[in-house]
Amino acid sequence: MSSVLPFSVQPSSGVPIYRQLVSQVAALAAGGQLVAGELLPSVRTVAESLSVNPMTVSKAYSQLEADGVVERVRGKGMRVCETASVSAAARKAALRPVADELAARARQLDLTAEQTLAVVKAALREAPHSPQAGRPQGGS
Repeated sequence: MSSVLPFSVQPSSGVPIYRQLVSQVAALAAGGQLVAGELLPSVRTVAESLSVNPMTVSKAYSQLEADGVVERVRGKGMRVCETASVSAAARKAALRPVADELAARARQLDLTAEQTLAVVKAALREAPHSPQAGRPQGGS
């Protein structure tokens, strides 16, 4: 992989940075934006890009390996596993906890469903797009 993946971390979110990285890589792999066999950027590259401790990135990569999302390739780094790509139903299921959290926050802020959906649609429009973002996804 020639460039750093579209990772973003939010240190003030309350979610440990390594967990944010694990979640993002797993979602990119499940969604097919990281293809099987693709190498992840080095720990150093990601750490420098995000201004985080390399041990944090290393911990995330180790967790991804334990979860079966990536595998260590001697002398090359971490490679996305063949089994990382999953069905549309599984991708939707992976999004559900985030949706539940969003729904709870929207209720706390006394937002209607329409207001909440407007925020989500705006966020989707403004989110960075991957090279494969426009490709059709089955089972939507």
